[in-house]
Amino acid sequence: MPSSRREFLKSAAVVGAAAVTAAPLFADKASAATPPVDKDLEGVIEMHVHADPDVRARCIDQLTLTQQCRRNGYRAIMYKCHDFCTADNAYLLRSMVPGIEVFGGIVLNLNYGPRVNVQAARMATQITGHYCRCIWMPTYQSAYDMKKAGKTGVPVLDESGKVLPEVVKVMELCRDENIIFATGHSSPEESVILSAKAREVGVKKFVVTHSTQAPWFLSLDQAKKCLENGAYLEHCVLPYYKGPHSLLPKYFEARQTTMKDFAEYIALDPSHQFLATDCGMSKMPGPVDAMRDFIHGLRGAGVSEKDIDTVSRKVAAGLLGLD
Repeated sequence: MPSSRREFLKSAAVVGAAAVTAAPLFADKASAATPPVDKDLEGVIEMHVHADPDVRARCIDQLTLTQQCRRNGYRAIMYKCHDFCTADNAYLLRSMVPGIEVFGGIVLNLNYGPRVNVQAARMATQITGHYCRCIWMPTYQSAYDMKKAGKTGVPVLDESGKVLPEVVKVMELCRDENIIFATGHSSPEESVILSAKAREVGVKKFVVTHSTQAPWFLSLDQAKKCLENGAYLEHCVLPYYKGPHSLLPKYFEARQTTMKDFAEYIALDPSHQFLATDCGMSKMPGPVDAMRDFIHGLRGAGVSEKDIDTVSRKVAAGLLGLD
């Protein structure tokens, strides 16, 4: 305890100064405590990432991740949730974290009915701000994923292998709104069929989700067919962290996608492919570190700086309507 009033006031001044210095960090008004390790993240766009609020465990929330991305120089980020639309949160995050573009979308899982729900998709595109940039077909509740569990999921094709009418209507909506139509967890075979239909309908932003992640992994021939149909291939770094080294037991037996695998597919046509992380779950690398791993890994696998710039920045900017 200070022995005099003067010493007490002096101590209080020091403490007060420290509090003033620390305050902006909590208010997110200061830069990161240390600069980024490198410049690889400057201008990068994250196209597929998960964060709280959600109905499953995540390692970070959307506000904190948006702040992290902005501090690391990202240009934009698009949030994905398997069960709820994220375009409304994007509107709020933009006002809370200026300096970065934030987008969302909707996944047409069972929350919106047993069939692809055209009305839910249409309403998502009308949310204040119009920041819905992607409509995903069913993911973990797709007919393909659910069939493996002996259950009925949300279909995208009929029994004869034709694209269902409601799916075509969503394609038309994406065409007219000039936003992304993504395959979700459709099978590789379904993705090829969907890509052909999207070309017929006139969809300009058709994306094959998880094109290099098992069990949705496209063969090289399937990838080439999708690219010929004008599709864009999404590459998520998440499967790079799978295999016996994973901290998640459910991934021990899963197929790992190597950096050489990613590089082989990117070489097919970098102008129609982009990077994402699909991270955000607990016991996995955080999304920002995962994106840095991805870029460094691709460079080590022989991908040129020009192509890295294309797949981490330019293609995504075009898909989101930023260029």
